[in-house]
Amino acid sequence: QVQLVESGGGLVQAGGSLRLSCAASGRTFESHYMGWFRQAPGKERGFVAAIAPIRWIGDNTHYAESVKGRFTIARDNAKNTLYLQMNSLKPEDTAVYYCAETSRPRLSTAVYEYDYWGQGTQVTVSS
Repeated sequence: QVQLVESGGGLVQAGGSLRLSCAASGRTFESHYMGWFRQAPGKERGFVAAIAPIRWIGDNTHYAESVKGRFTIARDNAKNTLYLQMNSLKPEDTAVYYCAETSRPRLSTAVYEYDYWGQGTQVTVSS
């Protein structure tokens, strides 16, 4: 059974930064595509970023337009850990952030294509 545990959320002022971490256990982390999603109150869970298992020639990441240029997804396969560096945070980034793992061999943006989810970590950006 896969376990994903997020950490690093908190309260930050607009323009600030946070780094989220997701510790994975249970199966071979290094061979799976991973993603970050977020869900604000009253809204559906939405895609933030995804990353391929290893660095291919070319781009191995994909971002939602709303976070492109501000957020960076990364992974450390030796530590079985996924990261999301969030810079220039805005109040509209406020949400619970989830990491997820998929068995599909692609940078998927669809919630239903991810098989395992963490419990989420709250990010609140004040104006």
